[in-house]
Amino acid sequence: TVALVVGFVLAGIAGAIHVYIWLLESVLWTRESTRRVFGVRSAEEAETLRPMAYNQGFYNLFLALGVLVGIVLGSTRDLRQAGIGVLVFACLSMVLAAVVLLGSNRRMLRAALVQGALPLLALVALAVHLAG
Repeated sequence: TVALVVGFVLAGIAGAIHVYIWLLESVLWTRESTRRVFGVRSAEEAETLRPMAYNQGFYNLFLALGVLVGIVLGSTRDLRQAGIGVLVFACLSMVLAAVVLLGSNRRMLRAALVQGALPLLALVALAVHLAG
């Protein structure tokens, strides 16, 4: 259905964003441009935070991989329901992580929206598909 395709596309874009976040947190963390994105004031502070950011980056990568697996499985006739289940779990995890981010610091609204808006819309589209 159209809603399923829309859900896959929105989830795929959300997954790509989470791969980008992984890249920033786990590969490019000490670059000045990355430090600015995350509000890290100095190279020394970045080094102190590096292990935490590295770990957090991989959480984002694993969420993106969940989206990819969900889309691949969901694109097959025999495994469609399993794929949608994996996709719902990955997108819901992204949305909940955004809620936690916002709950921890109200100034992180923009980051929470970047992290959580598309997976939330994907969940709505998947719900429409499942209801139809």
